[in-house]
Amino acid sequence: AADAGTLTIIDAAPVAVADSCPDCAMPGAKRDHVRRRLVDLPVVGFPTRLHVRVPRFTCTNPTCSRKIFQTSLPCADDGATLTRRVTRWILQRLAIDRMSVAATAKALGVGWELVNKVAVTATRNLVYADPSHLAGVRILGVDEHVWKHTRRPGEPSSMVTVLVDLTPLVDGAGPARLIDMRPGRSAEVLRTWLRERDPQFRAGVQVVTMDGFAGYATAVDHDLPAARKVMDPFHVVHLAAEKLTGCRQRLQRETTGRRGRKDDPLYKHRRALLTRTNFLTDRQKQR
Repeated sequence: AADAGTLTIIDAAPVAVADSCPDCAMPGAKRDHVRRRLVDLPVVGFPTRLHVRVPRFTCTNPTCSRKIFQTSLPCADDGATLTRRVTRWILQRLAIDRMSVAATAKALGVGWELVNKVAVTATRNLVYADPSHLAGVRILGVDEHVWKHTRRPGEPSSMVTVLVDLTPLVDGAGPARLIDMRPGRSAEVLRTWLRERDPQFRAGVQVVTMDGFAGYATAVDHDLPAARKVMDPFHVVHLAAEKLTGCRQRLQRETTGRRGRKDDPLYKHRRALLTRTNFLTDRQKQR
C-alpha cells in the first residue's frame, strides 16, 4: 500500500488467473498485463484505490471473433470502476446511515454523478429483479411530486408521478409501499406505466386513489376500467380547507369590509382547520 496524499493506493494482483476465452472457452496465450484502477472501501477515513495488475491473453482459436481478453476479477464486474462491495457500501450509507449522496461521494473520493448512478441502478435492480414486487396490489395510490423546484428552459418536467401500493396499509399488514416513480405528470405517463404491466396485475387492481387531477382519472378509465377511482383523505381535507377559506374570506369582507386579522373568530377557525390538515399530512408521511 502507498499513501498518495488524500488517497490510499493498494497495489494488488489476482490470486487465481483464468486463461479461458469468455467466448469460445479455449485456453489463451499470455500476451501482456494491464492495470485496472478500482475504487474500494475507504481505509481509516481515506478514499482507497486498488491498482490491480491483470494479465491479458490472446485467444488461440483462429475461428473465434475475440482476439484479446483479460482475466475477470471476482471483486468487480468487467469494465466497472468500483468494486462490488463499494456498491453495497453506498446503499448502506444512503439507506441505513442516511448520508447524503454528496457526503458518500466525498468519502469515496469520486463524483456525485457516479455515486447517484450506482445507487439508482443497484436499487432498481434489487426491486425489479424480484418477480413478485408487484404481486397482490389491489389498492394503487397515484400522486405527483415536485422533484425539482427550479427548472431551466429545455429541461424535462420537474414533476414525477409516484405509484404506491396501499394494500398493506388498508389490510393492516404494514406500511404503504413505494413501487415506482416516473418522470412527468400526465395521463400519458400513467397510461404508459399501466400498459407496461401484465394483464394479471391490471385485473387485480380494485381501487385507485388519487388527487383531483383529471389526467390520472382519464388514464384509469382507459386502462383500469373495472377499478374504482377515489380521492385520498389528504386531498379531500385540502379541498374542504380551500372551500372554507373562500367562504371565510367572502364573509369577512361582507361583515367587516376588510381582510381577516388574527383575532377574528373566522380566522381562528381557519387556523384550527389548517392545523388538522397538517396533522393528516404528517400522518400520511409517517405511513
